[in-house]
Amino acid sequence: MSNVDWQGKHVTVAGLGVSGIPAARVLQGLGAVVTVVNDGDDERSRAQAAELEAQGIAVRLGDGDTLPPSTELVVTAPGWKPGKPLFAAAAEAGVPVWGDVELAWRLRGLDGREPAPWLAVTGTNGKTTTVRMLAAILEAAGLRTAAVGNIGVSLLDAVLGEETYDVLAVELSSYQLHWAPSLRAHSGAVLNLAPDHLDWHGSMAAYAADKGRIYEGNTVACVYNAADPATEDLVREADVEEGCRAIGFTLGTPGPSQLGVVDGILVDRAFVKNRQKQAQELAEVADVDPPAPHNIANALAAAALARAFGVAPAAVRDGLRAFRPDPHRIEHVADVDGVAYVDDSKATNTHAAEASLAAYDSIVWIAGGLAKGATFDELVTGCAKRLRGVVLMGADRALIREALARHAPEVPVVDLDRTDTGAMSEAVREAARLARPGDTVLMAPACASMDMFVNYNKRGEAFADAVRARAAESA
Repeated sequence: MSNVDWQGKHVTVAGLGVSGIPAARVLQGLGAVVTVVNDGDDERSRAQAAELEAQGIAVRLGDGDTLPPSTELVVTAPGWKPGKPLFAAAAEAGVPVWGDVELAWRLRGLDGREPAPWLAVTGTNGKTTTVRMLAAILEAAGLRTAAVGNIGVSLLDAVLGEETYDVLAVELSSYQLHWAPSLRAHSGAVLNLAPDHLDWHGSMAAYAADKGRIYEGNTVACVYNAADPATEDLVREADVEEGCRAIGFTLGTPGPSQLGVVDGILVDRAFVKNRQKQAQELAEVADVDPPAPHNIANALAAAALARAFGVAPAAVRDGLRAFRPDPHRIEHVADVDGVAYVDDSKATNTHAAEASLAAYDSIVWIAGGLAKGATFDELVTGCAKRLRGVVLMGADRALIREALARHAPEVPVVDLDRTDTGAMSEAVREAARLARPGDTVLMAPACASMDMFVNYNKRGEAFADAVRARAAESA
């Protein structure tokens, strides 16, 4: 539809917010007749609606389930569930439903410029870090790029703005992929698959299928995690362009058509002349910050996508050296009395917490929050031998406490019966009491934060503030 005359086309935008408002403005600028529908009718929504109405965009608040008459296309915010009555009505009327990613994909090249290829990343965990690593590598190669999609620059700005790019590093959530049926990336990666957002997708199979959409129509490489067979299964099921290759990454010695690790070196046996006998050195494990196992996996996935785009080995090394992780992702806050304090507030599910816990040998674990339907037996079983002690807080802490009682009954547990934000200071004090020199106090909650904090960033900041206050007391 990039060649469609948008003048007078009736488009319904579902949802006010970070994707809906820009989509409405772009579509109106193209000449479409835009109506925004929104479930909420609060003060913030009314203020946003007033701004759009002043620009000639119709807004219907508190009525997100009804399809406006004459609608020819629905563009939805990615978080709107597929089962909403609005989408059932659209299907009955034969009206297509796109997400903002689909809209951006369809509008590429609208201004006559050659569209930049997309290198796309999804997975249950590690997406943002991998995309930012990829962007750093592409920049080190001298390419004009940006980290876009679920992070950084919005995709609509990237494809329609004045800035010209050679290639885009694109983070895509399962929600976004669900609503992006025609997306065809240059190369794509699924980092891992674990149960998450099942209330939205309805089942693990549906969640995995939406993740697998990232491989559809890939032209050069489908990058998968050799340690996670489900990701390779998605490659096998994908309909790709002729000549597109399956490229694995592994923390072990790579086989042909894989990237992996040999004696502390990240190596490539996929994009070399003789994959059977040759390996190309890309970087050292020490070039990855932090060099935790799951972060090395992220680096290998980013390197695979960059190499698929033709980036030289030296740029992989230079990009990884230049990369710095975002806050609250295995972030070392301070050492106090011989104990390291690490903030991984971004570990909002069990899969992310498992990766974080695997990075340290002796841990006092701070955990808890909103479980989102998760269970913790497998997580606790895997990390039990590493635990010096556990401090629990948050609404669903009992689920973790019960798993600890079943699988690690010898580990001391402090259960903080409170969900106020001030609980974090007490959690740090209790963790310090349990810790011994050489231990790591790790906040990797394995749960969402909204029972106590606005978001995981605020939770991480509360942890860091409490640690720094303890450091000041100890000085």
